[in-house]
Amino acid sequence: MPQDPTERRVVVTGPPRRARRSFGYYRPRTEIDEQTTLGHTYVRSLMRIQLRTGLTVFAVLVLLVGPLPLVFAAAPDARRLEWAVLGFGLYPPLVLLARWYVRRAERNERDFVRLVEDR
Repeated sequence: MPQDPTERRVVVTGPPRRARRSFGYYRPRTEIDEQTTLGHTYVRSLMRIQLRTGLTVFAVLVLLVGPLPLVFAAAPDARRLEWAVLGFGLYPPLVLLARWYVRRAERNERDFVRLVEDR
């Protein structure tokens, strides 16, 4: 009886070979460890976004605290107002600003790690 050409048997004569890595696949962590140009770009982007976060906090701080000497100079007899503003009025915005900065910096780092992790 003639065999049907669609029913062929496959004979495996050797151990399975490893799958070769395709050239289009890369590992970002390896790129960073080997200090390639791409790895340098990854790290530079993290540093840039962390710098941008720090400069944003600094700008808000300058806008918040910078005009206070001018306000205090306009009202020289209001010593109690100065202490109240410096002691109680400035503390909550500074704490909120610091909290925002820490959360943003941690989120930037978490996003970077997620980018670099092996998938």
